[in-house]
Amino acid sequence: MKAKELRGISTEELAQKEKGLKKELFELNYQRKMGIVEKPSRFKTIRREIARIFTIARERALEKK
Repeated sequence: MKAKELRGISTEELAQKEKGLKKELFELNYQRKMGIVEKPSRFKTIRREIARIFTIARERALEKK
C-alpha cells in the first residue's frame, strides 16, 4: 500500500496490518531457510511497508503532543 492509503486508515487497523506483515515476513524467512522461496522480492516490499506503518504511527504520536 502507498503511504497515502495508509494514512486514511485507523490506528487499530495499522496495528493489525503491521502484525500481519510481520507474520508474513516470518513465514518468508522460514521458507528461505528451507530453500523454497517463490518471490524473493517480497522481502523488500514487506520491510518497506512495515517501515511506512511505523513512520505513520510516529507522525500520529507526534501530532498528539
